Amino acid sequence: MNVLKRLAELNIELPPPPRPAATYVTVRREGNLVYVSGQGPMVGAEPTVTGKVGAEVTEEQAYDAARLAVLNGLAAIHHAVGLDKIQRMVRLTGWVSSANDFHRQHVVVDGASDLLIKIFGDNGQHTRCALGVNVLPFNIPVEIELTAVAAE
Repeated sequence: MNVLKRLAELNIELPPPPRPAATYVTVRREGNLVYVSGQGPMVGAEPTVTGKVGAEVTEEQAYDAARLAVLNGLAAIHHAVGLDKIQRMVRLTGWVSSANDFHRQHVVVDGASDLLIKIFGDNGQHTRCALGVNVLPFNIPVEIELTAVAAE
């Protein structure tokens, strides 16, 4: 599958690859597995939205933030490995900074999952965990971590 062609068909432009905000690497490849550190809804070093989902951030805003976070993850993969080497997504973990009475983390993380499936088709299907947390770095509402399988 030509992922870059598919992105163009969907009128989706990858952002510049994100840089680590602390002491870690953004992407680590081990054999055919590609691990992407948690990514947020950032443009460069700035969050596009901040706050807790269910308080300052709506579910719809958080869904869109999850989409941007996964695009940042894909940009990191493209920079490190090349998106066209990705054969399938394996796992997605999403953390949602949530107000105490917000219980729809799974719907927020669908923003990332839905986009992966739209881009990769059946190869975008993945296992997943969607967690509610008290706070995330930079006060972002959602953070997404990816694992993918890459061709040699």
